[in-house]
Amino acid sequence: MNVNNDPSAEPTTAGALFVVSAPSGAGKTTLVKMLMDHDQGIHHSISYTTRQPRPGEVSGKDYHFIDIQTFLAMRERGEFLEWAEVHGNFYGTSRTWLEDEMRAGRDTLLEIDWQGAQQVRQLMPQAVTIFIVPPSIGELERRLRGRGQDSEEVIQRRVAAALGELRHVDEFDFVIINNDLQEALGDLAAAVQASRLNFSRQRIRHPDVFRFLSSC
Repeated sequence: MNVNNDPSAEPTTAGALFVVSAPSGAGKTTLVKMLMDHDQGIHHSISYTTRQPRPGEVSGKDYHFIDIQTFLAMRERGEFLEWAEVHGNFYGTSRTWLEDEMRAGRDTLLEIDWQGAQQVRQLMPQAVTIFIVPPSIGELERRLRGRGQDSEEVIQRRVAAALGELRHVDEFDFVIINNDLQEALGDLAAAVQASRLNFSRQRIRHPDVFRFLSSC
């Protein structure tokens, strides 16, 4: 498991950054939504994407839905902290919005793929990375079919992509096996809370306490 002990990885802002990744069908979106309902102290970053909205999705709430030309122009201007092309669609995270949230002391969660997680980790090594995995490839395939949204060809393509994504599991700080949804939610909440109690993070958030401790 990748634990970065480099001093450069120590947090410099009061707000923590959580990066949650998973292959399609592992339950990432459901778990993140449940976590947000459970923990009001986390703000969800809304990514930009060129894919079409799914039924029930709202622009500005689920994603910022934009066209390819707009996305590429934003990328050229350096407006994305990270970006990736996934299944033929582009996704990106606003750098300015994220930095403002963290400077204001707000914990922020990015729901991005492993490629985006790599980019964020290079630019913000203090980020806490969490990877959600299914209990088996067979279960992953069953969940993808259960959505009723994709053709068999698309499902097989997503399964093949998942096998490649799972090879990057050892790059993350925490790994959660989503076999039972409630247990996985408990594990996700525990990882978030444990990260908040990190010495360096506590030192930034409670300077008065640590000034007292340093005098002991």
